[in-house]
Amino acid sequence: MSEHWERALSAALTAAERGHAVFPLTSHKTPALPSPHPPTKVGQCRGECGRLGHGVHDATTDPDLIRRMFQRAPWASGYGIACGRAPLYLIGIDLDVKDGLDGVADLHALEVEHGFTVPATATVATPSGGWHLWLATEPGTHVLNSVGKTRGHALGIDVRGTGGYLVGPGSIGDAGPYLFAPGTDPGVITPAPPALLAAFAPKAAPVTVPDPAALRERIHHQDAYTRAVLTREADKVRATTEGGRKNRLWASAAAVGRLIHARALDEQLAHDTLLDAGLATGLKSSECEYAIRRGFQAATNASRAA
Repeated sequence: MSEHWERALSAALTAAERGHAVFPLTSHKTPALPSPHPPTKVGQCRGECGRLGHGVHDATTDPDLIRRMFQRAPWASGYGIACGRAPLYLIGIDLDVKDGLDGVADLHALEVEHGFTVPATATVATPSGGWHLWLATEPGTHVLNSVGKTRGHALGIDVRGTGGYLVGPGSIGDAGPYLFAPGTDPGVITPAPPALLAAFAPKAAPVTVPDPAALRERIHHQDAYTRAVLTREADKVRATTEGGRKNRLWASAAAVGRLIHARALDEQLAHDTLLDAGLATGLKSSECEYAIRRGFQAATNASRAA
């Protein structure tokens, strides 16, 4: 095994001793263990099958299982820390300082605007010059993952919340190492200020139900491939019975999300088509919105990691 692998495993075990659930990562910051499922089923199982290869859903504090995962991934050079897990219910505030972004300045602007101050807390220095601030939340707090968007602004801030993960200190990425910032105490993870959580909470918006005739016309004007993918995924959603509807809607949103990222499909059209299909299964509009947005975000995250 490589020196990077050994260092990552040692750091992951240390993190697990502190109560963090971990799993191995590649140098690209993606899960190191391949999925045990065929491509069409990836994302539909979160480890219920009992096998490894479900990314953040494999995360554990069990040292024997951590070693077993790393043994199966000799190419691993880092590890991920699952957010939103007991006992800390960790979230990460990722401050990018690159490509013209300044997450530190953006966070300061949010502090001034919303009247809060982020207290001193465990902080990780990223190889690109940015920072990961670790904060604790209360049990039951649901913090959405977001990339470069906080109610429409703060473009240098990403949030790693429920269902997301942070690259752990001691990992080696393509751009270099992740290390605890000088002077930081890994054992001091302070509670997230309520005003900060409110600033990152999605703003509720009224849901407009698409007009079926207008929607069919919009779909008809797409190119043949895009039209086929969009129609196929919408049909999959409509055909799903109670019990798997939200997962199916999420998976279909992730599938069409790749077309959105490739600029082959308008996001609003994809959203309206999937919303129409989700509502047809009996899901509530809020359930549809959540599944669709999470699916789109999953496609964005996968494209960023590629």
